[in-house]
Amino acid sequence: MDRPGFLPTVGALFLTALLKPLVLIPSYNTGRILPQTVAEVLVRWPEVWVVMDGSTDGSADLLKPLTAKHPGLRVIEIEKNGGKGAAVLHGTRLADEAGFTHVLTFDADGQHPAEDIPHFLELSQKHPEAAMMGCPVFGPEAPQLRVQGRKLSNGWANIETLNWGIPDSLFGMRLYPIPALLRAFRGTLWARRFDYDTEIAVRLAWQGVPMIAVPTKVRYLTAEEGGVSQFRYFRDNTLLTWMHARLLIGFFWRLPLLLLRGRNPLKP
Repeated sequence: MDRPGFLPTVGALFLTALLKPLVLIPSYNTGRILPQTVAEVLVRWPEVWVVMDGSTDGSADLLKPLTAKHPGLRVIEIEKNGGKGAAVLHGTRLADEAGFTHVLTFDADGQHPAEDIPHFLELSQKHPEAAMMGCPVFGPEAPQLRVQGRKLSNGWANIETLNWGIPDSLFGMRLYPIPALLRAFRGTLWARRFDYDTEIAVRLAWQGVPMIAVPTKVRYLTAEEGGVSQFRYFRDNTLLTWMHARLLIGFFWRLPLLLLRGRNPLKP
């Protein structure tokens, strides 16, 4: 485990003997914040793949100094933008082919705390069958429209899963077992754009995948700090509304099985 930029953590040697996790970072036009985000992640874990989802801002070139120093860093470039979910799916398929067992998805825009990565990985060592679901802890700088608006999506997700225990339906820092994640993607032709985080969480719950809430601080960077956002209120809220309509239909015909299954075995 003695690799450039990797800070060993308690249990790391045992962790890699049982699991082969990968940090997967989808990115679209995140600019100068991207190399900073990736560098912070590499301090905590050496195996990092960045999926450039049709970026046109030259941000892939900003990673070249890091790729020269870190053999575990891979940059995957997709020619045409397909959305966050499509980028995660593409990267996860390649990770599965490469023998990885889990992917920890991590946003490229600097919102997620890299220092929490070892905690996610150590929890996954104890519960390799489960999804580690980041539960956002917002600071005072967080936009209240987004903080309050996500409660609606969380409420619908709880209805659609009989309160299986999705900690937050929109938060992107999660650690998934790869087989379960790929099964969830195979169940839908959607979940390729901003609807990805919520729909995949619901479909994992329908599978009966255990979920563990991991409280995680969220950072909202200013434009001066390099902060960017691809979220568009009208476009993406329309997409979420259509998604929940589809998921409700799926919920009703699954209802008998969901009633028989019981509750999330790892939900407190």
